[in-house]
Amino acid sequence: MDYKEQVEQVVSSAQFGDLIEFSYPIGYSHWGVYDGDGYVIHFAVADETQVMSSFRGFLQTVFPVCGDLLLGETKIRRQLLSEVNVPKGARLLVSNSRHTLQPSPENEIRQRRDALLDQEFTYKVLTFNCEHFATFVRSGKAMCNQIPGKPKNKECVEATEQFSSLVPSYTELSMPIFTFSQENCVEFH
Repeated sequence: MDYKEQVEQVVSSAQFGDLIEFSYPIGYSHWGVYDGDGYVIHFAVADETQVMSSFRGFLQTVFPVCGDLLLGETKIRRQLLSEVNVPKGARLLVSNSRHTLQPSPENEIRQRRDALLDQEFTYKVLTFNCEHFATFVRSGKAMCNQIPGKPKNKECVEATEQFSSLVPSYTELSMPIFTFSQENCVEFH
């Protein structure tokens, strides 16, 4: 099945908040979270200079089985699945069962997604990567199961804390704001 057919299959079956795995032929995967209507939220190439863009293009011709090479700065983007740069032979699938995490309620997934969308991060393949991001958005815990020699299904507390620091808590969102007017009366907003 070619990539376009895989995209159509995933779009027809995926639900908001599903983990999307882009399984590359060289043995690792890129991860994102399904956002509905054919879109995925994922670590992507940040806005970059022409020099960096040229360098990345050169590396991709040398290593064509790698898709977008995430080097240094990345940006959380909402992108059509069909437009994600993947290498030839990549498989696209919904992979909710590769981690021992329970999905959060939809409103919490949306809250984390909204807080992290368009944020820029320094990509660190072992401690702060696309799989950490996707599992955090879906469950509230950052986890990566594809690092050789690392225990599986173990939360990366540092990544969870870094992502969490950008997400307002539910109580912060629902608390009324109190102000005092000139007449010393309390107003609620």
